[in-house]
Amino acid sequence: MAANSERIEMAALMDDEVTGVRKPDNLFDKITVSFYSIVCFCMSMLLVLIISAATIMRYFLQMDLYGYEEWVKIFAFWLYFMGAGYGSFAGTHVSADLVQSYMRESRKKDAVIFIRTVITFGVTLLFTWYGWEFFIFGFMGPLGTFVALPRTVAWRIPLWTVYIAIFLGLLSMSWYFMLEMISAGKKLFLKEGGNRS
Repeated sequence: MAANSERIEMAALMDDEVTGVRKPDNLFDKITVSFYSIVCFCMSMLLVLIISAATIMRYFLQMDLYGYEEWVKIFAFWLYFMGAGYGSFAGTHVSADLVQSYMRESRKKDAVIFIRTVITFGVTLLFTWYGWEFFIFGFMGPLGTFVALPRTVAWRIPLWTVYIAIFLGLLSMSWYFMLEMISAGKKLFLKEGGNRS
């Protein structure tokens, strides 16, 4: 029985090493990662279906799929920004860590990592604020009166349906970048690991 449980633990450890992607460990992360995954999967499938249908209609049936570009843009924004939220959770987002990859483990490297995370968090917070303003503009209209809401041309889809994806993606990125910054700050300022030069 003990050998079987050791094999299960070893398989789980090897699975983590192979994927290299952080797994959700609390309820909030499980809910948000599930949401990101479901949205990304659904949007990917919808994009494939719509673009395939438009291609078949255009080149084989000599017809046009009316206004499909509007749906493609909306689904693509949801895909991109939920993917960005997942990437920031998993730590697989694009980052400027070239310099730190050539540095040895030291306090200087920890300082560079901390500075990078502070800058990343600050810039993401700024864009999150812009994302909020963008969403409110689309939701309430240019005068803030819920009149003359921005809409797509063909299908008249309210543009706040796109803007909310931008805001939610940036908000989740800000959250996970803040956690990364706190972790880097603890590593730098609490001097874990004893005497390091």
